[in-house]
Amino acid sequence: MTHLQADTALNTDSTNLAVVTTGTNTPTEQAVYNRVATGLGEKIHQAKVMQQAPVDGGQIDPEKLFMPSNRIGLGIAQEYARMGNTPVTAALQRRATEFGVKFEHLGLTVGTVIHNVDLKQTLAPEWVQFIRETLLERKVIFFRDQNLDEDQQVAFGRRFGELDAFPFGKPGENPYVLEIIHGQASPGMENGWHTDVTWMEKPSLGSIAQCVQVPPYGGDTLFSDSHACYLGLPLAMQARLQHLRGINDYGLFLAATGPRALPAELVDEIKQQIPFGVSHPLLRTHPETGKTGLYLHGGFLRHDSLYDGRTNSPLGEAESKGILRELLQQHSRPEYSCRFKWLPGSIAFWDNRAVQHYAASDYYPHERHLRRVTVSGDVPFYDPSRQVSAS
Repeated sequence: MTHLQADTALNTDSTNLAVVTTGTNTPTEQAVYNRVATGLGEKIHQAKVMQQAPVDGGQIDPEKLFMPSNRIGLGIAQEYARMGNTPVTAALQRRATEFGVKFEHLGLTVGTVIHNVDLKQTLAPEWVQFIRETLLERKVIFFRDQNLDEDQQVAFGRRFGELDAFPFGKPGENPYVLEIIHGQASPGMENGWHTDVTWMEKPSLGSIAQCVQVPPYGGDTLFSDSHACYLGLPLAMQARLQHLRGINDYGLFLAATGPRALPAELVDEIKQQIPFGVSHPLLRTHPETGKTGLYLHGGFLRHDSLYDGRTNSPLGEAESKGILRELLQQHSRPEYSCRFKWLPGSIAFWDNRAVQHYAASDYYPHERHLRRVTVSGDVPFYDPSRQVSAS
């Protein structure tokens, strides 16, 4: 474009953005572009304002503001709305004030540090109930400076139900404790979004982990809201998942080859005593809150195993894997998550029915040491009649 052409364009009402074609524009050409872009920007803004006009008695319908293919922010908003647009209910906040407890909320819909609680003490029933209600409302809760020994940690876990021992890891001196130790000879491997032990017929209700040793940098754990993840799915996918189930197994723990492989006779013994392959729905109704959550573990779920639970008809490998490729990205959206920085004596108590978690493996070769106990759960189910309204 010549300078004469650019000068002519400046003196016309042309809105042709072709005046800018490369990164080597003259000052005059750039001026043309900026004038045209500014004018169009105002028109586009006004068009969008008209699209967002209030409806239904002056209220904006959020469904009309989000693209059908990108409902991530809407999922968070809908989950927060059914929480009353507040991190915790007024009743729970009143009880916290009465107990002298301070809440530190880490995410809009997920994650709260509970300050001013000493878990070494024998907790009265009303304290146990308060902690449980906070867990149900916030999905994962945290405590600082507890420094429980193994027996104290087990005793705390028992206040919330029976405990599950874990057969595929190093037990502590107390058999209900799982030692999770990573360092120079054992890098962290839990850096994938997951909910625990879906290979069990009755996966654990929740996990209670305490930090024993923290690396100098990194080692955080992230938690993602499975209820908001479900609400943020495209509506067509929500409908597609209503009756889908898949088979989960613990083959991941048996996959080592070479010198690290388990003896064949031990593998046979494991499979004889622990069912290898259990069916769970991809949508799970929380048995206490009634909310629907996206429920899967990409490492335990067989990616070709999806089937219709009404007819037992398999989807086929291609469709099954295609659905899971989309679902396995959902919990990784930052909008759904909170991040917890471990310190020695810190405790995290997460609800496996309501969140997934991700242990960041960003501290190698330093050592990170957690101790975990798990509270027994029940058989996952999906009951759409119990779905809690998101509006």
